Amino acid sequence: MRGVILAFQFLTRLPTPQLADFKKEELSSSAVWFPVVGLCIGLFIIGIASIGLHANPLMAALLAVLLWIAITGGLHLDGAADLADGLGAAHRDPERLLAVMKDPHTGAFGVMAIVSILLTKLIAVAWLLESPAANLWALLLIPAWARLGAIYWSQTLNPLAPGSGETFVWQVNANIYRGWGAALFFLSLVAVSLLFALIALCSLLLWRSYLQRRLGGMSGDCLGAGIEYCECMMLLGLGLL
Repeated sequence: MRGVILAFQFLTRLPTPQLADFKKEELSSSAVWFPVVGLCIGLFIIGIASIGLHANPLMAALLAVLLWIAITGGLHLDGAADLADGLGAAHRDPERLLAVMKDPHTGAFGVMAIVSILLTKLIAVAWLLESPAANLWALLLIPAWARLGAIYWSQTLNPLAPGSGETFVWQVNANIYRGWGAALFFLSLVAVSLLFALIALCSLLLWRSYLQRRLGGMSGDCLGAGIEYCECMMLLGLGLL
């Protein structure tokens, strides 16, 4: 139960019980519950979108995206902004990349990344809600897939620097993310479609490949950015394919 609470405390701004005698090692073990947190976020999104549909799909999409931000506190958007600023200013200098990513200020590249992500989600969710061929269960599964990705990337990529992403490497068995992957693939296949299941899986693999080839590893910001970008890729995949 402590692991579940810690996972919700780390990934969301939802109210949770306060834990006494917290140990840093517990946070890494709580990563096994990240997909559960994603499913919970998806339930909230479906709920608010259903309410918004009484008005129109665009209003429903706006409410869904706003709630998406509110639940996560913009945590992953911040990671996407930091990574964008780092890539824009580093000029392939690893030390410069890390220095810029640690800077608390958001630059032009970060702002462009946030705006692009939010516009993508707004338009894609609006399409999903108004399309007769779309399946709303995708909104339940997309956040879960993306947070599974955070586990997968942290387990299969080296940290860019000590303390940068290492927290999520501890005490997580490879069988855990493989089991979650199989479960989410099956749920995606049954509830949505084989195409969606493949899109979700490929988005996680593509982000890992990008981090490996472009950066040679990962950091906490890379994991957060990956959650946002993979959610966008899954939404776009549903709309374009």
